[in-house]
Amino acid sequence: MFDVHYHLIFGVDDGPKTLESSIELAQASIDQGITHIVATPHASARYPYQRQVNEDRLQILREHFGDAITLGLGCDFHLSYENLAELEREPTQFTINRSKYLLVEFPDFVNIDVYNDVLFRIIGTGIIPIVTHPERNPSLMENPTPLADWVHMGCLLQITAASLWGHFGKSSQALCRRLIQANYVHLIASDAHSMRGRPPAMAPGFEHLEKTYGQETARRLCIDNPRALFYGEPLPPQPEVGESLNGTKFAYGGFLGRWFGK
Repeated sequence: MFDVHYHLIFGVDDGPKTLESSIELAQASIDQGITHIVATPHASARYPYQRQVNEDRLQILREHFGDAITLGLGCDFHLSYENLAELEREPTQFTINRSKYLLVEFPDFVNIDVYNDVLFRIIGTGIIPIVTHPERNPSLMENPTPLADWVHMGCLLQITAASLWGHFGKSSQALCRRLIQANYVHLIASDAHSMRGRPPAMAPGFEHLEKTYGQETARRLCIDNPRALFYGEPLPPQPEVGESLNGTKFAYGGFLGRWFGK
């Protein structure tokens, strides 16, 4: 399996603080049958993204594990003016293994019109946004309509494995079920941070998907689609998405006024 949202690198964000903790996390994933991990430290005001530091520390982990696991690099990209300006200047510094795929994290309270414009603009640069854990976002839990529109726009959706069995609450679990049944979800990931706080959970995630939705869905969300993201390839053919989440569409308004002064 491939886990493409994972806070593995020590000492750079709210993930593991020490090399030993990073090793413990990665070993737990190996024990679950994970063969590939994308380390995705935050890129935010609190945790500035330093690509070379992340590369150097990830290399230490590669040397420790050898062929036991394949490690790649991306980031957990927060939507701020500063990050967006950097994204236009050098898009692949943030993307998964310098491909066209970018993990995008929203703030808890989403201004739908603004972020619709932001995603539309990112796609216009050739980057494919992957909206991370929308099932845990208070605004999107209350009104998931934009998720359907964003998928039709060209975005991908990633949900957290532990949300499948209600770890983040019944509302989050219910939205997961709704999105998966309508084929709006493209992958699950662990979003692992630590063994005690948020451990890897891809193996139970796969088992839950297989039992609830069938083996084809489990393979698509845990292996086939995340494998394509890891290697920067187009997604394999996807099942047809279901109906709009409530039948409402919204218009593509004006772009962010401050973004690059346009």
